[in-house]
Amino acid sequence: MRAYLASTIGVACTAALALPIAVPTGAAANGGRPERPVHVTASSRTAVAMSSTSSSSSSSPVSGTAPAAPGAARKVPGSTRSLPLVPLAPATAHGSDRALAATAEQGLAARRVTPYSLLGVTWDDSTADINGSVQVRTRAAATGAWSGWQDVQAHNDDAPDPGGSPTRGATAPLWVGASDGVQVRVRPGAVVRDTGDRSAVAAAPLPKGLRLEMVDPGDEMTPEAAEQVVREASAQAGNDLRLGLDGRGLAPGLVPVGAPAAEIPALSRAETAAVSATATATEAGGTPYIGARPKITTRAGWGADESLREAGFVYTDTVKVAFVHHTATGNGYSCSEGPALIRSIYRYHVESSGWRDIGYNFLVDKCGTIYEGRAGGVGKAVFGAHTLGFNTNSMGVAVLGTFTSAAPSAAALNGVSHLLAWKLGLFGSNPEGTAHLTSGGGNLYAKGTSVKLNVISGHRDGFNTECPGAKLYARLGSVRQSAADLQGR
Repeated sequence: MRAYLASTIGVACTAALALPIAVPTGAAANGGRPERPVHVTASSRTAVAMSSTSSSSSSSPVSGTAPAAPGAARKVPGSTRSLPLVPLAPATAHGSDRALAATAEQGLAARRVTPYSLLGVTWDDSTADINGSVQVRTRAAATGAWSGWQDVQAHNDDAPDPGGSPTRGATAPLWVGASDGVQVRVRPGAVVRDTGDRSAVAAAPLPKGLRLEMVDPGDEMTPEAAEQVVREASAQAGNDLRLGLDGRGLAPGLVPVGAPAAEIPALSRAETAAVSATATATEAGGTPYIGARPKITTRAGWGADESLREAGFVYTDTVKVAFVHHTATGNGYSCSEGPALIRSIYRYHVESSGWRDIGYNFLVDKCGTIYEGRAGGVGKAVFGAHTLGFNTNSMGVAVLGTFTSAAPSAAALNGVSHLLAWKLGLFGSNPEGTAHLTSGGGNLYAKGTSVKLNVISGHRDGFNTECPGAKLYARLGSVRQSAADLQGR
């Protein structure tokens, strides 16, 4: 497990506020991945889709707007804005840390910015890491009150497999709610260097190209706007996407073609078994071991802008293992804000980090609402970006929140159990069983290693990380048992 640097810096308030120009996020070379459309957000409600041949450096701001593809320019909810971090004056450091900060600390002085609700820090090299701490202060848009310093998880361990790396390194995103001010400091950790006759303490180098990413999730789309998004994305991809409504486990005819539904309705266990004949394991009476399909809020339901992600889908052969995550975005959200939080994570994964789509296959909020994540069909083996080295033949479900010291709600655990009882049942997987996956390379297992894992595992079982947090990880045993019971085992 990685150790995270703790800082004991006093809180300093800056009275003067400057209004910066919010610079749209650029795009970078995709490291061998299929090129994805680049999006520049020029206002808090407008996105301009650029040609997929664009190759601007991610560390260089993109000014203005680029010519849009025919029919691509339209109103969409939300935006992403980026500001480069700069060296901070020594006066912002305190005590024995002053010498290190004088040469290496980066950040932004307190300032007013265009409203946003989620933030994170990114950098040029996706293989580099921050050896240090990332802290922010934010100003509430409603009251004008500044928060104290908040820690941002410096290591974002949810990631694509090697060969499908993000274009930029990134911290975990942090949900801060509607805000219109920000202050940032990134402080390097201390490293000890052997100079021969004695050891010297120096600041660990920070990654190059540090930028603050601020995401405005925008308002939810109207049904008419969502339908238009689906039609445009379908035309671009050359097929009928229907936002995952063609996946296994969905009875034909439940959703009219071309009319995006906000949710996939729940089915009883008997109804689920009747439309899910693909499950291989069955009870003595011939009924598949599968849980009732729970109600699932679709991408249309949480307001995904389908033009942001890459067109088309990527699948694996099956789903042997489900990795449980937490989003590390904090717990200060209401259940009604769940869709906005997911829209923000989606933009952070795609626009800020350069991924093809949101990394998780599903998300569950504190009230137990289940959300469709990565596009491609809720019942299919969609290739995700959640557990570095083990994204093949697996799925990732993330509980919205941070559970290192706070316990997950009973409703969230119930939602995860029902989701996994159904989804694992589609592929004949026993929630209380084990399975072998071949590592694609990570910090726990070398590439090519066959690893025995619980069918329901925590992120830390496949990657050296604190995720899904000690409090959520401790409850996975009960999730396994509950999911198995729901399958009829």
